[in-house]
This record gives sequence, structure tokens and C-alpha cells, in this order.
Amino acid sequence: MVYKKFQDLELSALGLGMMRLPVVGGDDGVVDEAAAAEMIDYAWQNGINYFDTAWGYHNGNSELVAGKYLSRYPRESYYLASKFPGYDNSNMGKVEEIFEEQLKKCQTPYFDFYLFHNVYEGNIDDYLDPKHGILTYLLKQKENGRIRHLGFSAHGSVEVIRRFLDAYGKHMEFCQLQLNYMDWHFQNAQEKVELMEQAGIPVWVMEPLRGGKLAKASDELAAVMQSMRPDESVPGWAFRFLQSIPGVTMVLSGMSSMEQLKENIGTYETDVPLNREEFDALVKCMDAEVKKAGLPCTACHYCTSHCPKGLPIPELIALYNEHKATGGGFIAPMAVGSMPEEKRPASCIGCRGCEQVCPQQIKISEMMSEFSSMIGM
Repeated sequence: MVYKKFQDLELSALGLGMMRLPVVGGDDGVVDEAAAAEMIDYAWQNGINYFDTAWGYHNGNSELVAGKYLSRYPRESYYLASKFPGYDNSNMGKVEEIFEEQLKKCQTPYFDFYLFHNVYEGNIDDYLDPKHGILTYLLKQKENGRIRHLGFSAHGSVEVIRRFLDAYGKHMEFCQLQLNYMDWHFQNAQEKVELMEQAGIPVWVMEPLRGGKLAKASDELAAVMQSMRPDESVPGWAFRFLQSIPGVTMVLSGMSSMEQLKENIGTYETDVPLNREEFDALVKCMDAEVKKAGLPCTACHYCTSHCPKGLPIPELIALYNEHKATGGGFIAPMAVGSMPEEKRPASCIGCRGCEQVCPQQIKISEMMSEFSSMIGM
């Protein structure tokens, strides 16, 4: 197992993300505990020492499984991470209540790593509002030794992350980002990594395989991979990409089977980053695939001046492209849900005024109707 230095710790470069544990009958809320326990045991026995859970994973049962099965090992032999669930704004006034319950669920007197969960457009104001006392409480727990290291995860824009750093950055020791070669440009992951570098904050990676999407490759991409590294697996390319980024300390993979776990641990027996040619070829090929899957909006904003409803059309097209290119997921619905109701795609009246001035001749009204149906907003 490759290990990375973080302050005075040696962390396994691969961590077990406990958001996608094996489940029973396809029900995300019912963890297959026997299978999960076997995976936790195998991970611990084969060098993984970082385990990442959260309040909302598996409908609240991930923390219970983490506590039940990790507690069989000496507490100092592994690092446990959980998060304050601010992705749900109704939790903002409950930081003490939730934190205490998390310690009980995880059967631990402290968390090695604790995060503000999912900083984004819909919760940044609440996270920064001193009336909730979230930062004050978490810093107190750190002072008392119940949190060893404090950080945050983010799915928000670069601007939102910068705003969070401006307010709380001096207290943040690490940042968890959605980072993979698909999102390097698509979700501005490169710019977010550069922002962390400027702030001197190491990067933790979530979604290294984009929810499993990057575990497979198109014929075109597979050919590129085969020509450059014929012995590397498709998932291996995704991990080697991350090994190429200097600021990355921890890569969290939400593995849901023993097969995935064994394969990924095998990959992390070595640190073999991509060279510049391989890195650029991988990103270029994926950028082309993403572009083909989406609408060719250049964000010229001609459309917005002709929209009687004042919709943020380029932003909505970008979210539509995200949703289409990745086959769904939570990012687009989350982002649209944070918008005022009158700015969502369902508010489009189909007047086609925007289409009359679109240089790319995009059928925007049709996109709005489809997008609204897809996400229910």
C-alpha cells in the first residue's frame, strides 16, 4: 500500500469510502452487514487505514456499520472520518445534537477527521451564519480532542469555495473535492485544485471513478489507454491520473464489492503517475466525449437579454449537460434546487425569444422542458 504523509500521520493513499457499501435487495438503506464487514476486514488487513463515513450515507446506517465493525480493531490502528450534515439546511441548528449522536453511532470517543459536508450554493449562507455556531462548536471539539483534524467537502462552484475559504480557511486542514479526469475541466476541478494549492490545503478526492462511470471506457478512450499503457486497467488509469496531481493526499473510493476492493488495493501497491503526454491525452479524449454528449453553449449570454423570465440560461444549460453526460446523479438537481423557484427550468414559458439570438442555434425551450421533466423542477 502506498502511504502519504499528512502532518505527523501516515495515511494510506487509498481510503475506504462508506457511501456505497453492499446492500440487500437494492435498498440503499439496508446494508449487507456480512459483506460490508468482510470488506472492512480485508481493507484493514491489507493496509487501508482511512475510513470515511457520514451522517446521511445509507440512510444513516453507514456510521452504525462503521462503528460496529471498526471497533473490533485497536482505535489507534485506523483513522475515522465523518461529517456535519449541512447538505440539509434543517440541520444547521443541531450541530451539538448531531455530533454527539455520531460519536455514539461510530462507537468512538473522537473523530480523526471531521468535515463540513458539501459546501455549495444552497448552504453557504447558513454555514457562514454565526447564529448557528457550527464553526465555534467544532473548534471547541477540536480543542477538547474529540476532533483531531477539521476540513470540508465541496460540490459548489469555485466562487462558493473561495467564499468559504475567505471566512473559515485558516481553520481548514484539508478539502475533499470531486476530482477525476472527466471533471478536470467539466466541473472546474483543475481550478479548484489550484485554489487549494494557493491556500496550502491538501486535497482529499471523492468520486475518483465518477460513481463507477470511469470504470469503463468508450472504444475511442480504451484505444488511447491501450496504446500508452497496455497493462493498465481502465479504473487503474483513473487512479494513476490522481497520482499525477501533487496536492492529492487521500483518494476515497466508494467500493461496493470485494472484487472492486481487491482490484483497487492492487492498484495502490504502486505509485505510477501519468506522464504529461498520457495526462493530456486522457483529458483531451474525455473532454471531447463530454462535449459530444452536451449542448454547444459558449455562455455568450445573448439569450439572457431576450428572456422575459430572466432565467440564467447558460448556467441551466451547463447543468443540463452535466446531467446528460453523466447519466443523472445529484449534482444538477442539487444546484437547481438551490436556485429561486422562478429561475428554474420549469419557469420557461417556451416563447423562443432566446433561440432567435442564439449563435449556436440551440433549441433552448426544448432543453428547458426536457431538463424540467428529468429533475422535476
